[in-house]
Parts: sequence; C-alpha cells; structure tokens
Amino acid sequence: QVQPVESGGGLVQPGGSLRLSCAKPGIIFRLNTMAWYRQAPGNQRELVATISVGGSINYADSVKGRFTIARDNAKNTVYLQMNSLKPEDTAVYYCNTVTQVWSWGQGTQVTVSS
Repeated sequence: QVQPVESGGGLVQPGGSLRLSCAKPGIIFRLNTMAWYRQAPGNQRELVATISVGGSINYADSVKGRFTIARDNAKNTVYLQMNSLKPEDTAVYYCNTVTQVWSWGQGTQVTVSS
C-alpha cells in the first residue's frame, strides 16, 4: 500500500459533523507529523491541520474551534473530527505527512449543503 486511505466523508447539512479517518501502515506514520489537507474545486490543496508524534497540534485559521485532529499510533490512523461544518468546508480531504512523503490517495469527499 503506497498511498494512505481516507474515509468518512459524505453529504452533510450546514452545522453538521463528520469524522474522517486515514490509515497508512508502516513506520513512516509513527515517526512523522501527520496532516490533513483539502482541495476544493478550482482551488489549490491547502493544509487544514497537523499533529506531531508528540501530540502538538496546529490548525488553519479557517477551522480553528471547529475541527479536531487526533492520531492513534497503534492503529497507524489519523482522524479529523469536523463540527459546525460550513458550505466553504466542501472539498476533497486528504491525509499525508506534513512533508508529503507519500503519493496522494483518493481522498474523501466532504460536501456541506442544505
């Protein structure tokens, strides 16, 4: 498995919640800061949140207070809990290391619409 596998996306109404997951076997996951990215149609891919091996976290200003990133090193999985979703959160969400070591996966589509 060369690419990470993202899941958990879907269609949700504004104000709703989703929890994304991303799994990637191997030692690279456990030794690196992990990140969630997103790409909306016509836009460049942007960094949403990062979490270091030690648990230090950073968020893009646009998602602060609404999104929560977490990781489970035993499961080689990183999560993104998204609350109070807005239409502008609509995008394909991807995970990777913060240095983008892996090829990009398929991503998971998040659509926020009434």
